[in-house]
Amino acid sequence: MKIKEIIVVEGKDDTTAIKRAVDADTIETNGSALNQDTIEKVKLAQKTRGVIIFTDPDYPGEKIRKTITEKVPGCKHAFLTKEVAISKNGKKLGVEHAEPNVIREALKDAQLMHDEISEEITQEDLLIAGLIGGPGAKERRIQLGKLLKIGYTNGKQLHKRLMMFQISKETFAAALAVIGREEQNG
Repeated sequence: MKIKEIIVVEGKDDTTAIKRAVDADTIETNGSALNQDTIEKVKLAQKTRGVIIFTDPDYPGEKIRKTITEKVPGCKHAFLTKEVAISKNGKKLGVEHAEPNVIREALKDAQLMHDEISEEITQEDLLIAGLIGGPGAKERRIQLGKLLKIGYTNGKQLHKRLMMFQISKETFAAALAVIGREEQNG
């Protein structure tokens, strides 16, 4: 599962746990000592890709979450309960102790838009949609490029372009529906 947004975590161990669970980039706050440089990184991340705040379910984690939320509006939030974030010896609490499936669920529960967390469009999807390897494929690709505002591509480059612009399956399907209606109406 690929995550579009940059995930804000407290430290290196959290980054390691996130990367075990999903394909994502992180910004580490290095604990609750949030400095201006880190806030500026989070602001840039929010402006360019969006941010998911994923801190530990404890007082310092909540303090970091609150500070970032105040200084960087519009961030999304992923949460863990204490029960799923406790170390095996029961003495420590944190994102780094959560199982990969629990982390994935928390990120899904962050109520991400479909575009931001979705299955990737596959080559098979392109073939089924008649965008590669068949009659009318080039014309459909031209229409698709216009509808999605990604420009024209040949069959080999289409998948790469869709991934580069992070087009979701839902957006892709909606554009195909428009193309289908246009073809029916001649």
